Amino acid sequence: MPDMNDLRIRAATPDDLDTVLAFWKVAAEGTSISDDRAGVERLVARDPGALLLAGLSAAGGERPGLVGTVVAGFDGWRCHLYRLAVHPKRRRRGIGSALLAAAEERFVALGGRRGDAMVLQENERAHHAWRAAGYAPEPQWRRWVKPLVE
Repeated sequence: MPDMNDLRIRAATPDDLDTVLAFWKVAAEGTSISDDRAGVERLVARDPGALLLAGLSAAGGERPGLVGTVVAGFDGWRCHLYRLAVHPKRRRRGIGSALLAAAEERFVALGGRRGDAMVLQENERAHHAWRAAGYAPEPQWRRWVKPLVE
């Protein structure tokens, strides 16, 4: 098991995008209409600090590589969290908590006041993780969506 001191969190670059998309196929629950190269390229181009990656440094004694992600998008008014994903073999080691702490630091630095998270209703494991981080569902809200492209 890697030491948390070997964990590095950084913003994604365009060079990371294929790795991120492959990682989400293994580590993320569900899919999104934007889970393609063009969608993630737009995210990184528009808000270069929004896609945060957690990786192990080579000093950790294990093969370095991507172990977690979170999208921490800020539109100037609200702080939105998406795609919190940790590699299945690395869960329950503090990686998700470290990613959320980095996202929250980003939001505070940008003037954000409250984070909201997109969490699948069926993903009970995720519910526990989000609650442990201090998030709670708001029963008075329900997400409404309309696809803008076919």
